[in-house]
Amino acid sequence: MAAPTFKVLIFLKRRPGMPLEAFCDYYEGVHSKLCAKLMIGASRYVRRYVEPRPNSLTGKDDELEFDVITELWYDDRAVFEKAVDLSSRGRLPADVLADEERLFDRSKTRYATVVEFDSELPRRTDRPGSA
Repeated sequence: MAAPTFKVLIFLKRRPGMPLEAFCDYYEGVHSKLCAKLMIGASRYVRRYVEPRPNSLTGKDDELEFDVITELWYDDRAVFEKAVDLSSRGRLPADVLADEERLFDRSKTRYATVVEFDSELPRRTDRPGSA
């Protein structure tokens, strides 16, 4: 069995009135670089920008409660637990906190943790839906 990956997931919403494109540009160009210094012990720092799709039942294109899922990956459980402990206390450097106020609606920020295992799947040569 492959070794697990331990992850912190952070669900973030842009501040009201900020266009999504400007949010993504600022996060990638400024905020991610500012936060990279806090990622001691992390093996990956990933941002996944969510693109909502219309609801298949209603046809509505409802806005989601978050615009990006930020992932911090750890290979070592002890380092992961320390990162979770620090983030749960909400202690951020003043410059990071000020930047978050410019970028996010912090009242909507949510955290979760994940322990992930990967499985090797057999290669399929047929197309989905074909018998």
